[in-house]
Amino acid sequence: MSALTVRNLPDETHRALRLRAAQHGRSTEAEVRHILENAVRPAFAMGSALAAIGRSLGGVELDLQRDPSPVRPAQFE
Repeated sequence: MSALTVRNLPDETHRALRLRAAQHGRSTEAEVRHILENAVRPAFAMGSALAAIGRSLGGVELDLQRDPSPVRPAQFE
């Protein structure tokens, strides 16, 4: 796991983080971790969102047949 040091954090911000952590029943460190994880995590899964849009539009049926022949290795000559 990585560690992160935040320098020059205003006292008011630190107090607000401690209060917020206490309200959520977490340590200040756990609260900061929670805030950071939520800030960088996508709000939704892109693939699931696109699939839902496709379903809402009636979907698409593709009649695809897989080529059963083996893949030939690339030739670099």
